[in-house]
Amino acid sequence: MDLIQAIKERRSINFFEPGKELSDGQIKKLLAIANLSPSSFNLQPWRVVVVKNPERKKALRQCAFNQPKAEEASAVLIMIADPKGVEENIDRMLNSWQELGYMKPEMRETYKGMTQNLYGTEDSLTRKIFAVKNTSLFAMNIMIAAKGLGLETHPMDGFDEGCIKKEFNIPADKIIPMLIAVGYLKSGVTLLPRAFRRDLSEFVRFE
Repeated sequence: MDLIQAIKERRSINFFEPGKELSDGQIKKLLAIANLSPSSFNLQPWRVVVVKNPERKKALRQCAFNQPKAEEASAVLIMIADPKGVEENIDRMLNSWQELGYMKPEMRETYKGMTQNLYGTEDSLTRKIFAVKNTSLFAMNIMIAAKGLGLETHPMDGFDEGCIKKEFNIPADKIIPMLIAVGYLKSGVTLLPRAFRRDLSEFVRFE
């Protein structure tokens, strides 16, 4: 599907075809495309738990205020923002930059210092915002890529984060900005027209 068309046709759907599975290969293909998402300093501070098993989806549904789509979608992606992504990924990122000619070796420590100044300590609010912001870029790429692959999605923020962390063994220092339900539109369901969108004049200013 054409990129612009995919953006225009992407919808957040509530009714997924139950029992229609996605293979691990399909999900890996989707995530590999989405993984081309931009991120601050290319630090990619995200992780994903793919929930496909029917029993695990039932458990997730209970953490998501009993929303049917958490169980009926082919898979639900638990999007995890990782504040420790800076420390975990910076050396590999700088190695890549150096090998590809983006950076001279003598600039390595300068760039490390820049990331600390920009994103703060692991437990700071600045660092948490950094992680969530970049994971959200990745999440949007997932939803656009899914549409291009003939799949439907719904980003979900109605859930008990503590429940999900406990049920799916996610460390307390991580943040879950959203879940993304992925699958196919339920047969026989016709989507209503796209709802209200603000006019650009309400929120755009040129200077």
